[in-house]
Amino acid sequence: MDTPSRPGAASPLGVTLGPTVEEGGTRFRFLSRHAERLVLSLREADGSVRERPLARTSGDDWEVFVPGVGPGQRYAVRAFGPYLPAEGHRFDPRLPLLDPAARAVTWSSGFPEGLVVEDAFDWEDDAPPARPWSETVVYELHVRGFTRHPSSGVAHPGTFRGLAEKAHALVELGVTAVELLPVFAWHRFDAPRRHPRTGALLSNYWGYAPLSFFAPAEHLAGPGPPGHAVREFREMVRALHRAGLEVLLDVVYNHTGEGGEGDRTYGLRGLDNAGYYHLDPRTGRYRDYTGCGNTLAADGPLGRRLIVESLRYWAAYMHVDGFRFDLASALTRDHDGALGAGSLLAELVKDPIVGRKKLISEPWDAAGGYQLGAAPAGFAEWNGQFRDDVRRFWHPRQKAGLAELVTRLCGSSDVFAPSKRGPLASLNFVTCHDGFTLRDFTSYDRKHNAENGEDNRDGSPNEGSYNHGVEGDSDDPQVTAARLGTMRALFATLLLSQGVPMLLGGDERFRTQRGNNNAYCHDDERSWIDWSPPPLPAQPLAHLVRDLLSLRRRFPALRRATFFTGRDHDGDGRPDVQWRLPDGSAPKWENGGRAIAGVLSGAATETGAPFDHDDLLLLVNGGGAEVRFELPRTPGGGHWFRLVDTALGISRSVGEGRAEEPIEGRYALGRGVALFAGHRRGKTVPPPAAAQKPRTG
Repeated sequence: MDTPSRPGAASPLGVTLGPTVEEGGTRFRFLSRHAERLVLSLREADGSVRERPLARTSGDDWEVFVPGVGPGQRYAVRAFGPYLPAEGHRFDPRLPLLDPAARAVTWSSGFPEGLVVEDAFDWEDDAPPARPWSETVVYELHVRGFTRHPSSGVAHPGTFRGLAEKAHALVELGVTAVELLPVFAWHRFDAPRRHPRTGALLSNYWGYAPLSFFAPAEHLAGPGPPGHAVREFREMVRALHRAGLEVLLDVVYNHTGEGGEGDRTYGLRGLDNAGYYHLDPRTGRYRDYTGCGNTLAADGPLGRRLIVESLRYWAAYMHVDGFRFDLASALTRDHDGALGAGSLLAELVKDPIVGRKKLISEPWDAAGGYQLGAAPAGFAEWNGQFRDDVRRFWHPRQKAGLAELVTRLCGSSDVFAPSKRGPLASLNFVTCHDGFTLRDFTSYDRKHNAENGEDNRDGSPNEGSYNHGVEGDSDDPQVTAARLGTMRALFATLLLSQGVPMLLGGDERFRTQRGNNNAYCHDDERSWIDWSPPPLPAQPLAHLVRDLLSLRRRFPALRRATFFTGRDHDGDGRPDVQWRLPDGSAPKWENGGRAIAGVLSGAATETGAPFDHDDLLLLVNGGGAEVRFELPRTPGGGHWFRLVDTALGISRSVGEGRAEEPIEGRYALGRGVALFAGHRRGKTVPPPAAAQKPRTG
C-alpha cells in the first residue's frame, strides 16, 4: 500500500486522518484571516448535526481534532464575523459552508458537504511515463464526453473508468498525454437555463466553476458509495500510466463557482470573502477578470496557499503528471488589478513537487490580460498566436500571412526567444474546447448558439472560420471534398510544426457541435465523441493523424528543443533550415504569398552531435490553384520520397514511405501540405545559403 507522507505543511488544509489506531480520529484545518469564530458541523447518519469549535492555531489556520471520526463522515463549517459587504465581509453563521479543501464532496438537500475519505491506495507498480516535451502530443478531452456516446463500446460510459477502458484508442492514434477538462467538483446546474425550443434543463457540462480544489467530481465516476470518485480517479490514472499516457488536468484557480453579486455562497465567500477574492476597496464588490463573476486573489496568502496545496495534493496523492492553468493571466493580477505579479507561477516552477510536473499556461484572462510569452521558464503556453496565424493562412478570403505562417512552423521564436525559451514552450493548437470543432471550423462562417438559451450572444463572434460556400452540413461532394482538404492541411500544419501539438478530442473523427462554438451547457450528442465510423469521405482523417504523429516520432527535426538558425552546425555546409519560393528563389517576406518550401536538415544538431536522420522537405500551398515547386537537392545529395500530400489525401506511416519511386525535378501541389524525406549520400557541394528571416530563427 502506498501512503506517502503529505507534501508541504505538517498539517495540511482539509482533513488528516489519525496516524495510528490509538489516535483514531480526524484533524480538520481551515484557512481564514478575518473570521471571529469557526465551528465544525458533523452530520450524522440520521441527519442530526453535532458541532465542535475550531481553535486558531497560528496566523490564519484554524484546527480541531475529533476522535472517533473517520472515512464516510460528512461535514461543513460555519463562520462567524461581520456582515459588511461594503468592506468586503460576508460572514453568515447560519450558512453551512463547504470545505474548499475537501477531498470528496457529496450533496445533501441540494447543498454540498465535505466527506472524509480514506487516503491509502494501492498504486501497485505505478510509474509516470515522464515523457520529455519533445515527445509529447496532447489530446484535450472531456471525461464524460469521451465515452458517453453509446458507440464507445465501454462498460462504464462517461466515467473515469470509461476513459481508462478506451485508452487503447489514444495509444493507437499516437498521442502521449490526455488533458482533461475540469474534474474538480462543481454544481452541474448552478446557473440553470432551459433549451429555448424543448424546455429541457441545460447543465454546466464543462465544469469551469469549481467548488473544491481537491475533490474529483462524483458525477464523473460510476455508481458507488459517496466518495468513490477518489478511488476511481486513481484507478484511471494508474491504467493510463500503464498504457504510456500522461494525465494533465485543466485546473481552474482563477475563480470559483460562487459567481458574483447575488449568487449563492458555497464556501470561500462565507469563510473569508475579503481574504480569498479580489475586491474593489471602495465598494467591496467583486473585481471580475474571469468573466465568471469573481476572481480568486492568487496574490494573497489565503488564495496562494490554497492553490499550492491543491496542486501538491493532485501531484503527490493522485499521481497527476501536469497542469494547464485556465486564464493564467488572472493569477498574476495584484490587489490593484495590475498584471505581471507572476510570483505565483515562478513559485510553482521552483516547488519541489509541482515544479517536477508539466506546467502549461493559458496566457490570457477575460479582462484583456494577454501575456503570451510572459510565463517563467519551466512553463509551456497555449500559443493563441499559432492558432490565429494558421487559421488566417488557410482562409482564402483573408490576407495571406506567409511570413507569419513560417514563424509558427518554426516554433514562434518571436514569442518565446525573448524569454530564452525554445520552441517546446509553444503548445500549438488550431482548435480547443472553447470554439468550433475542426469540422465546424470548415463548415460554418457564423456561430449558432441559440440553443444555449442566451439568444446567441455567447461565444466568440469571429473565429475566422470558412464554410466553403455553404453554411452548415452539405451533401455537395465538391463542398465536402474542399472542407476535408482544408482539415487535412490544418492537421498537417499543426503536427509538422515545431513545438508541442495539442489535438481537440474528436476532431480526427469528424466531430461536429452543429455550429455551436460554446457548447458548455450541452451534455448530449453534440458534446460527445461518436465512435461509429464517420461518413465515408471523412474516414481517412484519423489515419492521416496517426501517420503524421508516426512521422513526428521518426524525425527529430520536427520536434527540436532549439530554434532554427539557418546556419551550418556540423561543418559540412548544410544549414539547419532553408526556405525557398516555388521557383527556387529566396523569399521576399514582405511581399506575402501563399506558397513556400522548406528544407530541414537531418544533420541539424541540438548539442553538436548529428541526428543522423533523413532530411525533410516541407511544401505548403495555401492558394486555390495548383503550384509547381522546383525541388531542391537534398542537403545530403540523395533523393526525395513522398510521405504526405494532403491535397491528394496521401499519407504513410514510417516504413511505407520507401515504396514509391524517388521524386526529382518538379512537384505539383494542390491546396495543401506535402512532406518528403531525403536519403543522404554523404557530404556534397554546399547548397545555397538560407534566406534569413529573424523571426524564424
